[in-house]
Amino acid sequence: MANQIVWVDIPVLDLDRAVRFYSAVLGAEVQKQESPRRTVAVLPGADSGVSACLFTKDDEKPSDRGMLVYLNAQGRLDEAISAVESNGGKVLKPKHQIGPYGFRAVVLDSEGNRVALHSR
Repeated sequence: MANQIVWVDIPVLDLDRAVRFYSAVLGAEVQKQESPRRTVAVLPGADSGVSACLFTKDDEKPSDRGMLVYLNAQGRLDEAISAVESNGGKVLKPKHQIGPYGFRAVVLDSEGNRVALHSR
């Protein structure tokens, strides 16, 4: 089994604002995609079989509680962290080592979701 996690749905309140936030923090363009049911925005990496999408839905809201999703900021963790606040987010836990697994920062995205930025 190559990856335990294959997809993550990230609820947002404002899709355009979230696209700007994630594009800046991840350092790669987040693509909006139309579907018959709704418009979503897909994070980079979908072709690798592991990615996520941003979406809006009345009965699903952002949260700073619950699961913590780690997003890849390999080789650019400091740059990713510096993009958080200028794009409407908040750094909850600054960069810190997580044992032999590298470094992370825990942030609140522009929509109120808690996510981790990770680099080995």
